[in-house]
Amino acid sequence: MTKFPHLKQDFAASLVVFLVALPLCVGVAVASGVPAELGLVTGIVGGLVTGLMRGSSLQVSGPAAGLTVLVFEAVREFGLPALGVLVLSTGVLQIAMGALKLGRYFRAISVSVVEGMLAGIGLVLIAGQLYSLIGSKAPESGLAKIAGLPEALLDAFDSTGALASLAIGAGTVAVLVLWKRLPAKVRTVPGPLAAVGLATLAALVLDLPVATVEVHGLVGSIQPPSLDAFGELANVGLLGTVLAFTLIASAESLFSAAAVDRLHDGPRTEYDKELLAQGAGNTVCGALGALPMTAVIVRSSANVQAGARTKASRVLHGVWLLLFAALLPHVLAYISIPALAGILVHAGAKLVPFRAIVSLWREHRGEALILVVTAVSIVAVSMFEGVLIGLALAIVKTAWEASHSKMEIVDKGAGPVQAYLSGNATFLRLPKILDSLEALPQDRPVELDLSGLHHLDHACRTALENWAERHSDAGTEPVRVTTAA
Repeated sequence: MTKFPHLKQDFAASLVVFLVALPLCVGVAVASGVPAELGLVTGIVGGLVTGLMRGSSLQVSGPAAGLTVLVFEAVREFGLPALGVLVLSTGVLQIAMGALKLGRYFRAISVSVVEGMLAGIGLVLIAGQLYSLIGSKAPESGLAKIAGLPEALLDAFDSTGALASLAIGAGTVAVLVLWKRLPAKVRTVPGPLAAVGLATLAALVLDLPVATVEVHGLVGSIQPPSLDAFGELANVGLLGTVLAFTLIASAESLFSAAAVDRLHDGPRTEYDKELLAQGAGNTVCGALGALPMTAVIVRSSANVQAGARTKASRVLHGVWLLLFAALLPHVLAYISIPALAGILVHAGAKLVPFRAIVSLWREHRGEALILVVTAVSIVAVSMFEGVLIGLALAIVKTAWEASHSKMEIVDKGAGPVQAYLSGNATFLRLPKILDSLEALPQDRPVELDLSGLHHLDHACRTALENWAERHSDAGTEPVRVTTAA
């Protein structure tokens, strides 16, 4: 035991993480439009491959609700055979970024953009899974999903099957919400497992007409990409999806790592190595035709709270998933689809940071605006474009704040008017600067002091020179300009 001093704690934690991961792996796969077993494959790889590598010792990887919407769209557009190519390419890019030590730079991405991205994903996920709650097919676009919900819910009340499905799904969400309020002894069973288990039991005992998971078998579900499938990389749309996978999976994993670091006092995350580990895992997942993986905060926090001390717990959780997939795959056929939809509705709601939006609006309205616009853009347009819009807004906001300048006018009533310009004079502040200068009296000499400027860009310099010429042409003394030594 001296070689593995924490084996007891890690063994116990691995069982908890396995029980949390099992319904989530299956639920994410079903919601992504792929065989349920592929979610288990990604969870297994997350434990046995990524789990063995260095990076963040206690965070757990697997299929994530945050990528569900993007995977569903990719499978619908490019087909299931292309999924392996997408995921493998994502893994290779992550390995390259980790090798180039770019992992730490992901921490420079605006938190508002990442939270907005997750909020947008959460909204689309909730909207889509509400259709599964009533056994209905969801429209394709995010806006159509939301717009069609009232009518779909009203129609559900005219169908016995839809009402049964809604009851199972709503019951699942209720169990998840109320589980944390139950006595500690009851909560030794993870909430997601309890919710799915109770929903499945209710559907069986009451013989409810609800849809259940289709079982394909572990080996039958694994479809490595063919060589012909790699020809799809010439498709610009597919390459854009690879970039979206890479950006979102990497950002979510590294932000999760930062969050997990705050939950324990063990070794800190090595971001570049964690990105390499995520890349290795996604490369293997891609080679097996499985779902993409990210680090998942739900599983990771469960791992820490269960007392895990080393990475042995996440590796063992992968072993338990493998044993389940190999020995008990037929159990999946008893799990009801609306129960899994309830799990993902609850997960989607957690992705929408309601409290953070209120807090940001009070203290940093610009950041709150970026978060909301990113989320709305993802719902209204698409995942990739929504993230790009959020990043562009964050860059513009940063540039605007960095270009802060101050114009101070001193007019003593006689002699030259003195104008002091300080800070950073860039094209973003140019209209305001010119408005102040052009408001100065045309019949008075002007002294323009630029010695307080930290930065003066070319556009601003040219505009100031042109203004000085125009002012001097009015018949007054030439404008005297003072610059920093």
